[in-house]
Amino acid sequence: MSLTASMVKELREKSGAGMMDCKKALTENNGQMEEAIDWLRKKGLASVSKKSGRVAAEGLVGITIKNNSGIILEINSETDFVARNEIFQNFVKTCCELALSNKSDVESLKSLAYPDSGRTVEQELANNIATIGENMNIRRLEFLDVNEGGLFSYIHNNVADGLGRLGVLVALESKLGMDDLSTIGKQIAMHIAATSPKSLSIEDLDKNIVDRERQVLTDQAIASGKPKEIADKIVEGRMHKFFQEVVLNEQISVLDGETKIKDVVKKHANETGFDIKLKGFKIIKLGDGIEVEETNFAEEVAATASKN
Repeated sequence: MSLTASMVKELREKSGAGMMDCKKALTENNGQMEEAIDWLRKKGLASVSKKSGRVAAEGLVGITIKNNSGIILEINSETDFVARNEIFQNFVKTCCELALSNKSDVESLKSLAYPDSGRTVEQELANNIATIGENMNIRRLEFLDVNEGGLFSYIHNNVADGLGRLGVLVALESKLGMDDLSTIGKQIAMHIAATSPKSLSIEDLDKNIVDRERQVLTDQAIASGKPKEIADKIVEGRMHKFFQEVVLNEQISVLDGETKIKDVVKKHANETGFDIKLKGFKIIKLGDGIEVEETNFAEEVAATASKN
């Protein structure tokens, strides 16, 4: 029996399994819909759709660096427990390596062949969802490269090598050896993890963010009744403080509490006799921006008890 696209679509809607899995199920069962559904259920693939609607805000952030190219990747699960599962950890590591090798975005990563499985990354993800029993999602990734110098990373709350709840990549451009660069590179990466800057320099900061902050500060100064020339000076002083809070180069190092990051780099360059340029950084916090419904179990139990 020849398969049609509508048959595959119907099976996908009924089972929630991936397209290739549905096609294979129909092929194995001569196009019989109910038998194909049973086949998928036996393979553990028919329950994926039920899990896909559940919020996945836990999981892992992974980092891989190769030949002065690096990637940070976030893959979510529903619970922190899964982050300690070896199958899930290996999946995150493999996805990091595949995306870095192919310079893939999230969607193109899903279509890549997953090693030694006969499946795509998306199909392997669906298989893991069925096997582990939780919804999972390849959420986002960031790349960072440097021509000469090195990339340095920091993983916070690491559960395995290169895997944790927060990841930072830092690019330093220099002819200085990696051993001498690594000290300052790792320090800056840890600083970024603690402060979450929005940009590398004032010039790089989103103009909309700058304009909005300046307008708020201007309105506050005017509302206080200050003369315009004094209000302007107040605004400039507060904008200077704002830049110190959100711009990496202008931030005060958390390690010594007194030196700006750009001066930390300059000092290290002077001490070693080599030019060093802080070229860029990337940071991903696990679950950042995902809305999770808060559950108050005490209130739920109390409410249930009152009904009985």
